Amino acid sequence: MERLKADGIDVVRVAYPDLIGTERARDVLVERLPAVMEHGLAFCRAVYHTSPMGDVVPVPEGLGAGLPDIRIVPDLATLAPVPWEPGVAHCLGDAYEPAGDEHCAESPREVLRRVTAELGATGLTAVAGPELEYFLCEPDPQSPTGWKRYGDAPGNVYVAGRKGDPEGHLLSTLRRLKAYGIGATMGNHEFCGGQFEINLDHSDALDAADRAFRFKSAVKELARHEGRLATFMAKPFNDEGGSGFHVHLSVCDEAGANVFADETGEHGLSGTARHAIAGVLAHAPALAALFNPTVNSYKRFGPDTLAPWLIDWGLDNRSAMLRIPPERGAATRLEVRLGDATANPYLGIAGLVAAAHLGVRDKLECPAPLEGYGYDAERAPLLPGDLTAALDALEADTDLTTVLGEAFVRAFLTYKRDEVERFQRYVTDWEFREYAYHL
Repeated sequence: MERLKADGIDVVRVAYPDLIGTERARDVLVERLPAVMEHGLAFCRAVYHTSPMGDVVPVPEGLGAGLPDIRIVPDLATLAPVPWEPGVAHCLGDAYEPAGDEHCAESPREVLRRVTAELGATGLTAVAGPELEYFLCEPDPQSPTGWKRYGDAPGNVYVAGRKGDPEGHLLSTLRRLKAYGIGATMGNHEFCGGQFEINLDHSDALDAADRAFRFKSAVKELARHEGRLATFMAKPFNDEGGSGFHVHLSVCDEAGANVFADETGEHGLSGTARHAIAGVLAHAPALAALFNPTVNSYKRFGPDTLAPWLIDWGLDNRSAMLRIPPERGAATRLEVRLGDATANPYLGIAGLVAAAHLGVRDKLECPAPLEGYGYDAERAPLLPGDLTAALDALEADTDLTTVLGEAFVRAFLTYKRDEVERFQRYVTDWEFREYAYHL
């Protein structure tokens, strides 16, 4: 407390992710922090089961149990001053049952802890590097959505400066993220108009997910300060591509050596790396539910989109679902390109680590790598084509769900199937235009 006060901090924002990765939080006056550390902050458990529109999904642990509490206990190791909110420090919280030391099963942070602990029992540690894309939008009263793409112009692919960013959004955001201390390293204007990508450092899986979660929340908040909307929606516009969540994954032994590297192995990859690749491929249909978790996610897939739609891998091949970047030795890693930016980073990384772990545990063998451009559907199995198929694949993948935690998976499936049912009942603008005047 004294250190915080000396640093001019009078409020600690205690935050945690819900099932879809939205930040839930409470601002705590510094004087109340000791009591909060002792007792935790009470939140209604239904926060985990509340849709983006505020509907409470009837998950047994929520409505069925009478809307009980959970306790959020600050993790003081994650305290960080918020550069754009003077006097405020941000702190992640862990979710517990109302009494005792049992973690809440729906907590995404706990799901990832569970997975990394199982991998850790074999003497291995997962290292992840997240890459996230987003669209920046500005108000437009003439648009049906009320928003248009910021700085929208064709051809500004992989540029920096005012060419694709006329008001310097990226520079300002990078500098504030640096001051925030979440390991942002670099960024650029991406392929589409108004789209940006910012890369984050590699670190152990939980820390990487923590930083990706804080990154997404920070970018959205900084855009609000600009009077704009930053969206990580998979495909927000019909006439442009989507936003990805790519994860670079390596695994280290207890001495810190990268166990994916083997200069004598085929393609410079160890047997462990090949098993991990095979595990990701084998569990890819189920992983789609975690990495592509919305109805909208599946509109991003398709031929020539640079969003994978086949279950394959390749050597430095961006048309593959799993790419092996060209670096070897200590930098040997998998780049899994399956995810879109709506994914909850904790759950996506948890699923990826679990799948790689299962491949190594079961000594799975991977097929030959993709040669050429990877959008020929005859070359490899297809990923699920919609959210329903992905959820069914997750439910059927009992090896993966056991590692993730059956209580979590049950809650996630119930929550997401409710989303599908609500969408199926909703009449879209497209349907009205297509049918109302002619049928």
